[in-house]
Amino acid sequence: MKDLIPTRLARIKLAIIAHFEAFLLAPKAYVTATFWLVLRKRVRARAQYAKILSRTSGAYDYWMRKQANPVDPSPTGTPPIVAFVMADQDASGLEQTFASLEAEGIAAFRIEPVDPDAINRVLDSIDWSAQPWLLLLNGGDLVSPGAVQAYREEIQHVQQHVIFADDDLLDDAGRRKSPYFKPDWNPELFANCDYITGSCAVRVSRETLEDVGFAQGWAGALVARALADGGGAAHLRRMLHHRRARPETPIPPTPVKIAPELPSVTVIIPTRNRVDLLAKCIKGLESTQYPALEVIVVDNDSDDAATLEFLAALPGKGMQVIRYSGPFNYSAINNRAVAEARGEVLCLLNNDIEILAPDWLAIMASQVLRKEVGAVGAQLLYPDGRIQHAGVAIGIGNAAGHAHRFILPDEEGYFRRHALPQFVSAVTGACLVVRRDRFLAVGGLDEENFPVAFNDVDLCLRLNRQGWQSLYEPRATLVHHESVSRGFDKDPVGAARFAGELAALQRLWKTDEIIDPFHHPELSRECEQFALAL
Repeated sequence: MKDLIPTRLARIKLAIIAHFEAFLLAPKAYVTATFWLVLRKRVRARAQYAKILSRTSGAYDYWMRKQANPVDPSPTGTPPIVAFVMADQDASGLEQTFASLEAEGIAAFRIEPVDPDAINRVLDSIDWSAQPWLLLLNGGDLVSPGAVQAYREEIQHVQQHVIFADDDLLDDAGRRKSPYFKPDWNPELFANCDYITGSCAVRVSRETLEDVGFAQGWAGALVARALADGGGAAHLRRMLHHRRARPETPIPPTPVKIAPELPSVTVIIPTRNRVDLLAKCIKGLESTQYPALEVIVVDNDSDDAATLEFLAALPGKGMQVIRYSGPFNYSAINNRAVAEARGEVLCLLNNDIEILAPDWLAIMASQVLRKEVGAVGAQLLYPDGRIQHAGVAIGIGNAAGHAHRFILPDEEGYFRRHALPQFVSAVTGACLVVRRDRFLAVGGLDEENFPVAFNDVDLCLRLNRQGWQSLYEPRATLVHHESVSRGFDKDPVGAARFAGELAALQRLWKTDEIIDPFHHPELSRECEQFALAL
């Protein structure tokens, strides 16, 4: 017990320093968080604290002190693991890399593509009949004590040919910083940014190595080959690699290849009054470049004269208006419109969406045609330019939250994840594209459990369960004129309804328990900005 006291005191000291730095860094946000805490709004307070505390200089030091003692390295074991260290002629930091690997008790070899004879000697020295795994590192990188043992334990349980772990960076003084707690295997994200090579173990044969070769970029090519051969990768959710550098994220991502034959699309827009919003949305649809577009506006008891006049004019523009009377039920309204829809693809669109570019729908429809894709969601911005939606993460607030909310598109954010196409657990129904047959195959939107909130999340999770994964597509960007503070203060009836929908989400999908595979257990469940859990 006495041994724990210095560690505990050090953590307390770091916590005090972190709070003081957080106040200096963002005084207004810190006071807001404290205000929510005084009002006993703990979830809201934690979300605000997490966002600013994770940005302090000592946040990662505090996290490291909280971790259990590392596993002692095992000098021997099966299956065999061999390290290939990618090094140029400078090879700065190579000595530290080899010392780190020697402490793990594994054979390590320097690989220089300019010296094929040396590479052949390395390959000849390895017993390939034992089916070794290769640990691919760059010169100057280190592995955590027990990393090899952790990989060996994981190898026993996986069928894939690639296992990757989390990593952080080393500064010039050797201090650890910038931890990347990664999503599980995400082929769409990997296609746009290699977040695996350099912090993974790979099972390959000598023949595969020789076939791939050792030209520039050979390690990434080898990982890509192993991913294809093994059906993806397994994620070891542990901080095992400490790197001197990471490759830069390619921004912007490669443009979408528009399908040569685009499917017919029915856009469904629920509305009630607010002709100012609806008119802007319709104007954007009129400028949208798409070959086969049907628009259905569902009027939920509008009584504003200007709105009724605007709706009456829409059939003359080739748009259909249908009526839905009664209390607002987003799920029922859209299901009613789907019954009238003729498009092969559905686009659920809020009436407060402003369209910025004419190709947004062609981009989303091209993606939804892929056999593995279910719902496709766009990047949505608030009117002030900050991100409102960049995919949905399950478990935020023990429910679901919009990933990367409130950051600017040009910010670094969390490793530029908000700027990259990727699979996600769900996308928002404010702008959601899905094939009509798949929408119907899972029963459409749930009118009983989710009349207003979480119906989009529930739909996406049911599509995911069928093998049709939700996809976030930032190359389609629109403005969502939703109030930033919407939902903070609800009337008693609305609050009771929301509480019932939240309870249904937790009952049906265990969102208060599960870990989103595209999030991470070491990231805060209170904060939508992928902040370190402190």
